Amino acid sequence: MLIKQQALQRMKADMQLRGLARNTFESYLIHTRIFLEQCKRPIEELDEIDVRQFLGRLIIEKKLAPGTVNSYSAAIRFFFAVTLNRTMNYLQIPRVKVSKKLPEILTIEEIASIVGCCDNIKHNAMLLIAYGSGLRANELASLKVRDIDSDSMRVFVRGGKGKKDRYTILSENALLALRAYWLKYRPKSPEGYLFPGLKNIGHITDATISDALEKALSKTSITKKVTLHIFWHCFATHLLEAGYSLFQIKEMLGHASLSSTTVYLHLANTTSGVTSPADKMKIPEKFEDYTLGVKL
Repeated sequence: MLIKQQALQRMKADMQLRGLARNTFESYLIHTRIFLEQCKRPIEELDEIDVRQFLGRLIIEKKLAPGTVNSYSAAIRFFFAVTLNRTMNYLQIPRVKVSKKLPEILTIEEIASIVGCCDNIKHNAMLLIAYGSGLRANELASLKVRDIDSDSMRVFVRGGKGKKDRYTILSENALLALRAYWLKYRPKSPEGYLFPGLKNIGHITDATISDALEKALSKTSITKKVTLHIFWHCFATHLLEAGYSLFQIKEMLGHASLSSTTVYLHLANTTSGVTSPADKMKIPEKFEDYTLGVKL
């Protein structure tokens, strides 16, 4: 009989062999452990009914968000399909429909306000290169000095989304901020990290970046929800509004498919400069009488 701890150890090995991302690795392990702890039957006897009942409790009793429930479902599917090498009828375990809400985009002026409220040069440089180069939090944290190419004005992103390397642009303002940061801090990371962790061990954490952003945000009058991931969305949206192609943006973001980049068509202000066909009509003069002095 396979005991829970043995099964989880085997799952860890399976995920390591497949090179799953750290966040995926940790969430799959936690979600599967919770599933096994709540199921009172031996692992060999678990089936679709157990999974359905467990996911149902997450929705009805725990009232978890659809995306979180789907994360549990993905972890359990991996456990059954890979670790236990068992097929399941996935039609009996449908994914919960997730409502797709567009993120609230900041203006360039709002981002400038946040960056300008940073207490120190290091945080200023971090946020500027994050927005100016379209970097995710883990990509920003793991940047190395040699990844900054001021000759070609490019940033080399190693092991980004999907563990793929890519190049993106280097902002002139970010370069100035990085040089000021370098002169003041002179980072001495043995591994060459641009933003070393405490006592030059490893690199800064995602939490450190979030804290720097939150402190700067608290000094502004901005009420929108702001995360570094929003900065990432803003980078792509502002490029699209500036006239750059979806293909160029796709390559800088590291998207595997162009379809992932098309979401920014919904975020960008695509109505700017567009004349409605209704404005080619001649409206009745009586409408003009009603609209005098009216502003919606």
